[in-house]
Amino acid sequence: MTTLYALKPGFQRRLRPICRGLAASGVTANQVTIAGAVISVSTGITLSWWSAHPAIFWLLPLVLLVRMALNALDGMLAREFGQASKLGAYLNELADVVSDTALILPFVFVAPFGIWGVMAFAITAILAELAGVLGQATGGIRAYDGPFGKSDRALALALLAAIVASGISLPVAPEWLFPAMALLALVTMVNRVRSGLRPSATNP
Repeated sequence: MTTLYALKPGFQRRLRPICRGLAASGVTANQVTIAGAVISVSTGITLSWWSAHPAIFWLLPLVLLVRMALNALDGMLAREFGQASKLGAYLNELADVVSDTALILPFVFVAPFGIWGVMAFAITAILAELAGVLGQATGGIRAYDGPFGKSDRALALALLAAIVASGISLPVAPEWLFPAMALLALVTMVNRVRSGLRPSATNP
């Protein structure tokens, strides 16, 4: 299934000058990965602490955009400037999961959303990424199947954060939004497992 991940090559082209500048300055892919995780966790803590002030959630769309840029940049530095490493692979996957969780959990403290729905979404998002990684770990390729990959989840969270920050009344029962997203993440996990099991997905 097509996801926003398909837009990544175009996004990377626009970031290439920045990537060259970072490489020339001696910045490494691992440093960029760690910076993205630190920014995400710090944002999650800030949103949770100040969740009683809805306007603070305007911070989330900005941070999600920055995080997407950093995610693209660390991969470009690794591939195009010879910085790929086993440590980098671990950091990349672990930082993604930590960052996702940190940016999802603050919604627990927002009144319209139920704690169980938010927690279910956080867990299924982790499972979707794990399923993608396991495709590679079992001798195939890293799966990015949709319908609710990392970029799609980021867009959904950014939209929800903007709605919370602006005080707009949701046209549907808000307590069902996170369970619905959890279901989409679960479908994504299943699709990635199926993709990993296809013979064409394995290396010769």
